[in-house]
Amino acid sequence: MTRQADGAGADPASARLPSGMAQLLSALFYGTCSFLIVLVNKALLTTYGFPSPIVLGIGQMAATIMILYVSKLNKIIHFPDFDKKIPIKLFPLPLLYVGNHISGLSSTSKLSLPMFTVLRKFTIPLTLLLETIILGKQYSLNIIVSVIAIILGAFIAAGSDLAFNLEGYIFVFLNDIFTAANGVYTKQKMDPKELGKYGVLFYNACFMIIPTLILSVFTGDLQQATEFNQWKNVLFIIQFLLSCFMGFLLMYSTVLCSYYNSALTTAVVGAIKNVSIAYIGMLIGGDYIFSVFNFVGLNICMAGGLRYSFLTLSSQLKPKQPVDEENIPPDLKS
Repeated sequence: MTRQADGAGADPASARLPSGMAQLLSALFYGTCSFLIVLVNKALLTTYGFPSPIVLGIGQMAATIMILYVSKLNKIIHFPDFDKKIPIKLFPLPLLYVGNHISGLSSTSKLSLPMFTVLRKFTIPLTLLLETIILGKQYSLNIIVSVIAIILGAFIAAGSDLAFNLEGYIFVFLNDIFTAANGVYTKQKMDPKELGKYGVLFYNACFMIIPTLILSVFTGDLQQATEFNQWKNVLFIIQFLLSCFMGFLLMYSTVLCSYYNSALTTAVVGAIKNVSIAYIGMLIGGDYIFSVFNFVGLNICMAGGLRYSFLTLSSQLKPKQPVDEENIPPDLKS
């Protein structure tokens, strides 16, 4: 996998056309990681009442830097050493990366799981729009209808019994925008001959961990975190460390899914995951009141996501595919 990602000795055509199995497994890996980290973060930020989503994000960045650097030192993975051109190559990914990180954690702490699920659906049309504008992609009518079904279900669910929370709404809509832009630009920047997927992850975290730490000082998040009364609770510490490790896995799985698939596929897998979380939130969250319209809306979202997945897998099983131009470096395009 690493050899293919880094482009060393790989046939150019095979590098541009990843196998259907790699596409499917990377999507499942992303969905599983995304599912688990929402539950872990919800427990930390709501059940334990941890007051600082920014500090939790810093912990996840630190885990990413340490894991990737140690792996590079032990020659498990490879990415280029730092040079002054890397910030230019990455921009604006670091800003989108930290915005996505902090807004996601903040919205998780302020919204119930079903409410979080419904509002996160708006990532999908944003991703489709940005891929069309930035990457020049075109989608079939079937794909567009599937995405519309997801959004229709979200509106039906949102129109029932959601309690309005202005701060929560702002954070989750910001998270939708950052998630869509981050996925599309990650696809654009991830040239295997340059940074590769590991380099994108490592340098994103390196460039933003210090500014995010400074932000936590000015907002008071760092002080609130240091004064938190659960640091002697072993179970809390285990879940905090688990969240940091899961944060790395989520970032890695997101980049991996975007590498082997389209950014829209990554967004739709996340949407299906959110519906699963909503069902769990109905049972264990304690803050969900059943409504027929809400339940029907969630099921429409699921049906739209499954339809999109079926269309994607069907296209992968075709005997012959054209070269995927989204993986060709922009400087080689006419």
